Amino acid sequence: MTEHEAKDFSRRRFLWGTAAGAATTAVTGGVLIGGAHADADASDSGHVTTADSYPFHGAHQAGILTPAPGGKQPFSCLAAFDVTGASKADLIALMKTLTERARYLTSGGAPADLGVGQPPADSDVLGPDVPADGLTVTLGVGASLFDDRFGLTAHKPAKLKPMTIFPNDSPEAAWMHGDLSLQLCANHPDTIHHAIRDLAKHTRGAMQPRWKIEGYNSPPRPSGTPRNLLGFKDGTANPTGGLASDLVWSAAGEPAWAQGGTYQVIRLIRMLVEFWDRVSISEQENMFGRRRDSGAPLDGNNENDNPNFAADPQGNVIPLTSHIRLANPRTAQTSDQRLIRRSYNYDLGLDQNGDIQAGHIFLAYNQDLERQFETVQKRLVGEPLIDYVQPFGGGYFYVLPGVANASDWYASKLLA
Repeated sequence: MTEHEAKDFSRRRFLWGTAAGAATTAVTGGVLIGGAHADADASDSGHVTTADSYPFHGAHQAGILTPAPGGKQPFSCLAAFDVTGASKADLIALMKTLTERARYLTSGGAPADLGVGQPPADSDVLGPDVPADGLTVTLGVGASLFDDRFGLTAHKPAKLKPMTIFPNDSPEAAWMHGDLSLQLCANHPDTIHHAIRDLAKHTRGAMQPRWKIEGYNSPPRPSGTPRNLLGFKDGTANPTGGLASDLVWSAAGEPAWAQGGTYQVIRLIRMLVEFWDRVSISEQENMFGRRRDSGAPLDGNNENDNPNFAADPQGNVIPLTSHIRLANPRTAQTSDQRLIRRSYNYDLGLDQNGDIQAGHIFLAYNQDLERQFETVQKRLVGEPLIDYVQPFGGGYFYVLPGVANASDWYASKLLA
């Protein structure tokens, strides 16, 4: 076989493998498709103000407490990967490559000119110059990365483990776990597509996609917090400011390398929207504990009113089984169980039965999986909403500390 024939054969094998992978994923449902800069502009819709860029370097990664959906970064991609490298040196090279590409993509700029005899440096999906477009890249590691492949077993974060399966979950293996998690958030969907495509190109042979899903959020309608696909505002009670920081970043007991990181929970939740649309408005509101039109608690008038559970001990106004009452009882004993939500909607078209295949990407950050997320989730087991939602995928990951400066790279302290 000549050198030209060998290259052509290698190219055909790549294309065949890509097509086969896409076909397999379509069957399993894993669709493999696709401080702020001072200047701000309006999105194409004319009413959403978005930041141009967010700092890449710092003690923490961006995309966690970075301005959340509801006006900024309304598009996202959540993906998990298996590391295919055979050695610690391979893993280090992967982390350095991911750092280099993420640093470039989140800053923007002109792609390198590799010459007419080479494949282009960039896909040109975003034009000849790559805009930052509010992109953040947030990288996490799963429990499976700390097996015996890379000698990292003794360095695993204290609470990191495979995602717990709760009684109302319907897990699907094709959508579960992973060695790495990648969260991309940006102002426009083509920026998300461009970024994941660039990262995949530069890490081919080092990591393999396991599952991927893209999400979106609408602007506030008519105001306040954006709505989920059940029509209710989602994330009204999210902690902010110093309280958010206190609930998110690594606590005592974590390895020294992990300081500045946080636990990430990804839950992929199918919503049976066609069944939900047949439920009376009063029943819907009792399940959530909020009014659908305004987002106000059932004992209040405005979205940000605090529900007064103490004045309603029997649940005559806000049912004891309502989502807001179970998720956040608002007591001194449960105050440190709160977590930071950063969730998105998704729509994958139709399932095999012709039903709408849409739902919710639940994305949360917390210091302690057991004290926070799992404690809250146990209270929600059996809630009335389970007849209309089906958690089916996701995973637990530890988001790495931030990249300190231009000479630093992801997981440098872990892999040094």
